[in-house]
Amino acid sequence: MDDTREHKSRSQAKREMSALQALGEKLTLLTREELAPLHLPAPLVDALTETRNISKHEARRRHLQFVGKLMRDVDAQEVADFLASRGQAKAEADATFHAVERLRDRLMAGEDQPLDELIEKNPDANRQHLRSLLRNARQEAANDKPPKNARALFRALRELMTDSKA
Repeated sequence: MDDTREHKSRSQAKREMSALQALGEKLTLLTREELAPLHLPAPLVDALTETRNISKHEARRRHLQFVGKLMRDVDAQEVADFLASRGQAKAEADATFHAVERLRDRLMAGEDQPLDELIEKNPDANRQHLRSLLRNARQEAANDKPPKNARALFRALRELMTDSKA
């Protein structure tokens, strides 16, 4: 018998399998294109894709166990790091989105100072175009019209704010 190999208790083995299953379950939410950077084995990718089509509770549970078994051949830490980085990128994108929304809402409420500050930070910004979008968006809101210019203003602000971060 080989004594150099570390002995794991049954409980430890079960915990590790449960962790792999949970990781696999998170991967089922991603598309094949999103999974591509991980270079996962084809059977695992097929099993992850197939999981989305299983709606019965017990069948899904058994299939996730199968996914966990296939996950044994994959570097779990690499997958966890990939998912964490995706989560961080999404959180940053969400924060930027909400910041742009707040800025647009302040501008729509009649404040001009935030726009002046943004233009000051981005001297290459088209001041006239932004002011025109803002003026038209305010008129749309006052006349209960669809927010076409408010959306255009949002896109322009988002572009400016993401360019200033880069």
